[in-house]
Amino acid sequence: MAPLIASRKRKGPSEGAPADDDLTGVQLDGVLSQSEDDSEVDEDEFDDLDDLSSDEDVEDPDEDEDEEAHSDDASSERGDSARAPPALDDEDDQPNYRVVKDANGGERYEYAEVDPVYDSDDSDAQGPANTIGNIPLSFYDSYPHIGYDINGKKIMRPATGEALDALLDSIEIPKGWTGLTDPETGKPLNLSQDELELLKRLQMNEVPDEGYDPYPDMVPYFTGIEEKMPLSAAPEPKRRFVPSKHEAKRVAKLVRAIKEGRILPYKPPEERQREEEEKEEVYYDVWANEEPQDPHVMNIPAPKLAPPGYDLSYNPPPEYLPTEEEKEAWKNQDPEEREKEYLPEKFDSLRKVPGYGEFVKERFERCLDLYLAPRIRKNRLNIDPNSLLPKLPRPEDLKPFPTLNQTIFRGHEGRIRSVAFSPDGEFVASGGDDGTVRVWGLNGHQEWMAKLSSEEPVNVVRWRPNKETFILAAAAGEDIFFMIPSVASDAVEKASREVLDAGFGYATNGAQPATANGVKKEPPAKWSRPGAKLEDAGVLLKATVRSLIKVISWHRRGEFLCSVSPTGQRSSVAIHTLSKHLSQIPFRKLPGLAQTAQFHPSRPLFFVATQRMIRCYDLQRQELVKVVQPGARWISSFDVHPGGDNLIVGSYDRRLLWHDLDLSARPYKTMRFHPEAIRAVKYHRSLPLFADASDDGTLQIFHGKVVSDLMENATIVPVKMLRGHKVINKLGVLDVDWHPKHPWCLSAGADGTCRLWA
Repeated sequence: MAPLIASRKRKGPSEGAPADDDLTGVQLDGVLSQSEDDSEVDEDEFDDLDDLSSDEDVEDPDEDEDEEAHSDDASSERGDSARAPPALDDEDDQPNYRVVKDANGGERYEYAEVDPVYDSDDSDAQGPANTIGNIPLSFYDSYPHIGYDINGKKIMRPATGEALDALLDSIEIPKGWTGLTDPETGKPLNLSQDELELLKRLQMNEVPDEGYDPYPDMVPYFTGIEEKMPLSAAPEPKRRFVPSKHEAKRVAKLVRAIKEGRILPYKPPEERQREEEEKEEVYYDVWANEEPQDPHVMNIPAPKLAPPGYDLSYNPPPEYLPTEEEKEAWKNQDPEEREKEYLPEKFDSLRKVPGYGEFVKERFERCLDLYLAPRIRKNRLNIDPNSLLPKLPRPEDLKPFPTLNQTIFRGHEGRIRSVAFSPDGEFVASGGDDGTVRVWGLNGHQEWMAKLSSEEPVNVVRWRPNKETFILAAAAGEDIFFMIPSVASDAVEKASREVLDAGFGYATNGAQPATANGVKKEPPAKWSRPGAKLEDAGVLLKATVRSLIKVISWHRRGEFLCSVSPTGQRSSVAIHTLSKHLSQIPFRKLPGLAQTAQFHPSRPLFFVATQRMIRCYDLQRQELVKVVQPGARWISSFDVHPGGDNLIVGSYDRRLLWHDLDLSARPYKTMRFHPEAIRAVKYHRSLPLFADASDDGTLQIFHGKVVSDLMENATIVPVKMLRGHKVINKLGVLDVDWHPKHPWCLSAGADGTCRLWA
């Protein structure tokens, strides 16, 4: 049994005092004790190094229980109206308190200081000065120090006296002298009076503690009531005998932090401040220990500066010196727009050349280029550029194609907007700004003329594609005129009149469609006679639509024709039936402004071009079949190949695009041969030729061979550029057409002439 320790403890309230809480029969064993399982501690609690650097004091659980019990008793006593004074000690029946007045005038009990005894923890006890641990001091015999203090500093070995000093020390014995040496510090070992008294008792075989009672009174720790269950018979857990993993982790973190310099040994503030004052600012030479290395494989050296030219000479040739106008223009330009950053100057001698004012700026920009501008390595291949070009046939091998201006047709006043060959190829029709339609022979002689309007120009003329008739359609303003020039034979003229007059006897003529509520709806076009004067001239029929007509195009059978009015909104595209004098608007709404339209040469397909796209519709099934996307900003014209599988598109942004409808919706080839806008494009109906007309006054002739083999692409070769038209008000060639049989080309220009190229 452990010896009893004489202590003065506070007595609780008397047994007769009432309690607030009745805890009779409640098991309270282990309620306030903490779990001893260190393995259940969350590892995240030790992640913060700040928490690791500060150690918290561990409190005794027995003292906590005593204090908590005392606080509970005190709180229960505080609730009573009549407060009983604390009980007295059983040993001497003397009160260990004194009664004083508190701030409110009530009684307050002040207890005497607790006297710590032998087994109590004394926080004032000095720890060992040397922190080397329990190792022999002989390990440090070869070192000038004997250990380290709590701050990690070396403890130097104390100086050893000579024999005379030892004799003097033995004669003049100081207080606490023993004649021994402390093995930890190497200094003389001095003992206090209490330690000497303890040694004296041990020599006399007495109890070391003076107040120890070897025969204390029996204290009944257990009651006489037999308990069924033991207080605790659990075996000791394994964690009490194995090293703690969490403590090892904390130690490892501390070691790692010390190695990385995040935890520094403690230094007094005065010493730390003195070191900071003594420390000088250190400058490191980055290239001090640089060793030459071979350049990397991907190293790209900086480009060298260009060598100075003649204009940088102090006495340049006269042709390099700028004039006064050039100097003024250079000064008025923005610095970013100047071709050079300097102006050449002339000096009589080299000693008169002043310093260059932009030298620092140029060096700075050179440095910026060296470390900011990205570099790329270009592998130059020794390849003949001609070998990269596609192998195309020579233009001489692709003849025949037009090369010379054969005939010039003069007679129109102002621009000629449209030209067309007759179906038999013997006559040429033209229309211009003067409002007239003229029919010419191939020799340049005017055969027939009719003035359709005095205010509106004739925008387009097109022949009906049928050799049995001789019908010419022309659009002026909002009207489409159908005429029979008086140059055809009597049989052809009679057949042509029957075709134009057949619609007047149709049953639906004059009938206007009505809506559901009975209101009459305006027809898309009005068919009528043009008047006696025009009828005498050969103009027999007129169809009036709602807006200005720019394009008309015939169906291959000559029964239908379409008209395009870009400003017509909903009625921009209309299809007219000649034999019935009937007009229809196929689209309620178009996604964009219609520019031109055309029928497929062999299938029931209808192409409509807006500003950026071309849509192909099936007229039988009445559905959209394909959308062609040329990628042009503004489409001016297009034409369908006689085979029906290819398409050429001209645009105002100077591009000519070839589309293969079976290949993709994107262009197969894009050609840029004109510096100005392309106005018209046209395929030859029987030969592998096509041409475009541009505002630069030229026509470009191409050889375009299309084969039936789907594995072979079309062959496109530019063969000739035809020049002859003059550019008037930035307008050049406005229209182009091909002869039905021969490789002859017809063009209309803004200079008021038509030209036949053969």
